[in-house]
Amino acid sequence: MKKIISILACVALLAGLLACLSSCGGPRLNVCNWGEYIADGAEGSRNIVREFEKLTGIKVKYSTFPTNEALYAKLAGGGVKYDVIIPSDYLIERLIAEDRLEPLAFEQIPNYEYISAEYRNLYFDPGGRYSVPYTVGMTGIIYNRELVKSAPDSWAAMWDPDYKGKVLQFESPRDAFGVAQFLLGQDPNGTSQADWRAAADKLKAQAPLVQAYVSDEIYGIMEGENAILGPYYAGDYVLMNENNPNLDFCFPKEGVNFFYDSMCVPKGAQNYDAAMRFINFMLEPDVALANAEYIKYASPHTAVQNNPDYSYRGNPYLYPDPAAMPPVKYYKNLPQDILTLMNNLWTEVKIK
Repeated sequence: MKKIISILACVALLAGLLACLSSCGGPRLNVCNWGEYIADGAEGSRNIVREFEKLTGIKVKYSTFPTNEALYAKLAGGGVKYDVIIPSDYLIERLIAEDRLEPLAFEQIPNYEYISAEYRNLYFDPGGRYSVPYTVGMTGIIYNRELVKSAPDSWAAMWDPDYKGKVLQFESPRDAFGVAQFLLGQDPNGTSQADWRAAADKLKAQAPLVQAYVSDEIYGIMEGENAILGPYYAGDYVLMNENNPNLDFCFPKEGVNFFYDSMCVPKGAQNYDAAMRFINFMLEPDVALANAEYIKYASPHTAVQNNPDYSYRGNPYLYPDPAAMPPVKYYKNLPQDILTLMNNLWTEVKIK
């Protein structure tokens, strides 16, 4: 009887393994990116993930995150293993400091040659070992020119009581604090707890005016004219303006954030070589162009920048004249005590 049970158990195990191989279909890649941040087949665009799967036979599990802080929580929690992530500069700096990223095998990424020299070896990855730039951009105010009293040129417009219930604010604490810090003339990378508390007080004063704290929800709200103004990224404004010509954009005079989003591989990635293939594929000139056309963010890719058919070549919101810009700040990693303070203050801000 034991022998029969053993044989049956082996048959069941073999059947399970065959079923797994059949359902898994070979190697897999776990990618986590911002929402609305890759050409996905919508609106006549190319489906970049599907093309990669077809070319390589590697199945991709693709998921998204709304803020850098949400991505960090996923990584720190350890519950999910990603092979490729696309965080922003200050988070990359933190992940490097905490030994949470794998060095990249650039010999497996020959298309890195297309990354412009000005976007290599940046302050958050000075040796250029852990990241490959994907997009760059700046923050500003998106507003409805038909609904504002006058075109804004200052972050102060977001505290105008006449816009009560029609103001949006970043869901990301770092970006939201940045808005208040620019308005107050503070350094968004500062370590004065008093300054951070003053910025929190500014955000608390704004809270009664705020309709919602948003990430990708801003598309539907602004395009549907359910809010008058809110802060967001220039690339997203370009898309929203195409869907609603009443929308306009400004770089507030007090200053704006200039950011880099880059492809990285988390420590302990289970499919490292596949991750290298994916990153290299994303840098193929036609793929980089398809993504730049679809997501409408500025590209660090020379073949995109120099392509005469690139629709957004020289776009004043994506590639503004530096001489016409207000002060620009790069967000950097903060000391742990300031990160903890920021998160605690952010909780207070959102409790209306």
